Amino acid sequence: MTISAFLLVLAAAFCHATWNFFVKRLNGGAELAWLFAMLSSAIYLPVAIFIFIHDKPTFGLLEFGFVVGSAIIHLGYFLLLQAGYRSGDLSLVYPTARATGPLLSVTLAVLFLGEDISLQVACGAVIIIIGVVSLTGGFSKRPSNFRTSLLFGIGSGTFIGCYTVWDAHAVSTVMISPLILEITGLVCRAVFLTPVGLRRMHTVKVFWKEQKLAIFVVASISPLAYVLVLYAMTFTPVVYVAPLRESSVLLTVLMGSVLLHEGDLKRRLSWAVVIFLGVILLATG
Repeated sequence: MTISAFLLVLAAAFCHATWNFFVKRLNGGAELAWLFAMLSSAIYLPVAIFIFIHDKPTFGLLEFGFVVGSAIIHLGYFLLLQAGYRSGDLSLVYPTARATGPLLSVTLAVLFLGEDISLQVACGAVIIIIGVVSLTGGFSKRPSNFRTSLLFGIGSGTFIGCYTVWDAHAVSTVMISPLILEITGLVCRAVFLTPVGLRRMHTVKVFWKEQKLAIFVVASISPLAYVLVLYAMTFTPVVYVAPLRESSVLLTVLMGSVLLHEGDLKRRLSWAVVIFLGVILLATG
């Protein structure tokens, strides 16, 4: 894995952990996802227009199909993740999702993209599974929302695995610009959620009035986090990029346990380190 790809993915992990922290604090639903998509589109759409005018990329039915498909998968992920944050712990839902995601991504990349997997990568996957089971309580006494947090985490991770492989094929084989893929996907998600946003406009206005800064932070860095990953995937296999993204688990567990007072910091952070060690094996395999 090149230094450039490594730094791109680490920067993306930091951005990803940060916006997830703010989403958990906001505790919203589909109306908030619509507000994020609308604001992100307003921020980044001028960039997409500039790329279309300057680079004149090919954009036919195939490219449009990949953009719409990506938008649908990402929307499912975001809505399910928000539901998980409303019902579970950030430091349980997020690590479970971020561990399930790369395992599925690596499997799908091997099966459908023809990428190779080594024994070291397989060992890293096993370590991640052990770390996640232990992080979420293992066979010890579990919190009341353990099962809910775990199910939402696994469901979100499934969406992560699917959109990672789908988008990797879009940027590396179909040759869609990472910025174009993400920005047009944002516009599609905004359109899909407009009926919900309009029905819940009162709630949207309350969120905007009381949490304007947090909403702006999420709308600004959420697309950036993924664009950095997409650029890395244009020249780096998914079996390396997807697991390395999960370095964000360490930061998110720390945020959830300390800043959101979810507690159990010592044990959760210890197992998050184990997950990160598995990630390192995957990334360097």
